[in-house]
Amino acid sequence: MSDQVTVSSEEIQMSTEDMRAAGLDPHATAQPLPQADPLRWRQLSLYGFIVLAFVAFFWRLWDLQVVHRAEYLEKAQISQSKVVDLEAPRGMIYDRAGTPLVRNVPNFTIAIVPIYLPGDEPDNEERMQVYQRLSSLLNMPITAASASTKLSGSEPGIKDIVDQAVKEGQYYREIPIKTGVPREIAMIIEEQKMKLPGVKLKVVGTRYYPLGSLISQIIGYVGHIPAESAASYTDNQYDPDVDRVGLAGIEAKLESYLRGTKGRKYFEEDAAGREVSIVGEPVPSVPGENVYLSIDVGLQKVATDALQAEINTINQSQGKEVTRRGAAIAMNPQTGQILAMVSLPTYDDNLFTQGISQTAWNVISDDIHLPLVNHAIADQVPPGSIFKLIPASAALQEKVITPKTIINDPGSIVIPNKYYPNDPGQAKKLTCWLRTGHGAMDLLHGLAYSCDVYFWEVGAGYDVPNQPKFDGLGVDRLANYSKYFGLGRMTNIDIPGEAAGHVPTPKWLRQVYGQTWPTGETYNFAIGQGYLLVTPLQMLNVTAAVANGGTLYRPQIVDHITDSNGNVVRAFKPQADAKVPVSLENLQLVQQGMEASVEWGTSTKAKVPGVRVAGKTGTAEFCDDLAIKLGFCATGKSYPIHAWFVSFAPVDNPQIALIVYIYNGGEGSEHAAPVAKKMLDYYFADKTKPKP
Repeated sequence: MSDQVTVSSEEIQMSTEDMRAAGLDPHATAQPLPQADPLRWRQLSLYGFIVLAFVAFFWRLWDLQVVHRAEYLEKAQISQSKVVDLEAPRGMIYDRAGTPLVRNVPNFTIAIVPIYLPGDEPDNEERMQVYQRLSSLLNMPITAASASTKLSGSEPGIKDIVDQAVKEGQYYREIPIKTGVPREIAMIIEEQKMKLPGVKLKVVGTRYYPLGSLISQIIGYVGHIPAESAASYTDNQYDPDVDRVGLAGIEAKLESYLRGTKGRKYFEEDAAGREVSIVGEPVPSVPGENVYLSIDVGLQKVATDALQAEINTINQSQGKEVTRRGAAIAMNPQTGQILAMVSLPTYDDNLFTQGISQTAWNVISDDIHLPLVNHAIADQVPPGSIFKLIPASAALQEKVITPKTIINDPGSIVIPNKYYPNDPGQAKKLTCWLRTGHGAMDLLHGLAYSCDVYFWEVGAGYDVPNQPKFDGLGVDRLANYSKYFGLGRMTNIDIPGEAAGHVPTPKWLRQVYGQTWPTGETYNFAIGQGYLLVTPLQMLNVTAAVANGGTLYRPQIVDHITDSNGNVVRAFKPQADAKVPVSLENLQLVQQGMEASVEWGTSTKAKVPGVRVAGKTGTAEFCDDLAIKLGFCATGKSYPIHAWFVSFAPVDNPQIALIVYIYNGGEGSEHAAPVAKKMLDYYFADKTKPKP
């Protein structure tokens, strides 16, 4: 029996009636359930997205304007407002008469700020148009690879420089594209700056040296800060990318006086990096201080021309170039002021102000005679017979001799070997420059004729069989008096590059070479040969001390320094470094010997009519690395010789002391003394005559 549900007709009837009571049609056909509308859902999704976007927008606006307001406000102000340094004019340099030795001239530099270039891509058409316009104006390739025959591709092009800066993240930095741009081109670029977004014209003061090579070794030059020194300059408020500094000579030595103090300007710029308005009052720059030198430019030119002419004469007489190096210095012996300082060969310091070319640098750096070196203060060479001023002074002071002590010069002396005193084969023969000998010599004649035998015996003594023994100064006293006169140490002149020279001693020889001091070296020492090395400036100082009565002054080139208004901020003061321990009486005896040398001795080519001139010639044998390289002192050949001459005048009231040195120049009496005469002629000439 199945479980079935039975519905009665009454139930059905009631259901029908109920449906009618409810307002439903019991006979109506059943309808399907309503379906979702797709269009409506898309509308709702869009409305939801819009709402979310507005929420995100307002959240970001709240973050910018409320949460990070201060931070972004500062960044906006920084991007709009700029501050630039106002360059301080570099101080001037003058000679003793006020002649300008330098000039400040504008140097135009074109730079690009990458962030302000049009477009975002490196090859954007608008950006390339800027490059193309600059390329035609600056005569530079856009890229090294695109350089034509007219535009050298040896250096990177405009785009190369900018792309490299961008690669390094230097978007806001002013990237120098070309310096030393001609003024007319710079003005065209400035006029077209609205069409050259991102391009900047920078005007930086640079040096021009109107006398060029005449005084370059003293003045020096300015240039870009060396990369290896950038940190130290940055610590002193320099901008290594922009500032130029003194790199040699007075420019370097007095950098702190000459540099000045920068000013500042605040301004606003537009989106292309162009200045639109100045904010506040600019802070003016303070010019550097002005330096007045003790140099007499007229005397400097006379000395330069005379020295160069003598070098030319030497080379012509040899039929080949044997030298191009020499120095001439003049000093006031009463104060230490330098009146002239010449070093040959030299260079034009203007080569360095705009950035020296590789070709010009190769010419200078490959020169075996070193034009960048100031040979007046840096050459360390044997002095030869001009050194005899020291043993003469020392021997008088130590009572080794008197003015009347007679020493016979037969032309040579024989020095026995102290280890083999009875073996003539071990003895050494020393021959005077005058092989026939000078005969009987006292101090006056020994100095006047520069007698080697006289000073060998004065310096080292003489002890041979069958002759009276003569005790000379000996090596220790020779070394001590050399140091008393300032040898073996720097004079501390106020320009860089000075060398100290060398005074040899037995202790030094033993420590350095492991050798015992031989007797022969004392004889060499006595006439300025052997291990003794001096600079021309040191021997000038020796001469000045003899002339002024024994005071060693510190040589000075700077006379005084003023501010931009002419007020003296540093005055010249003579600086006495030491007093030579030799009496005035003994120094006057040496002066007499030097005057006799000019009157009738080896220095007659330095005579000046109407002026009492004292002088001493020198001829020094040498064999340095350069001489070996050039074959000047090959085995079996006689050594080459330097030419020297020292002088002062007038004898009774010295106003000028001078020295002339010519590397491999031959006899000092033949080639150095004539140069000194021209310098003395100029100095003592009638002041009404025109000067060079």
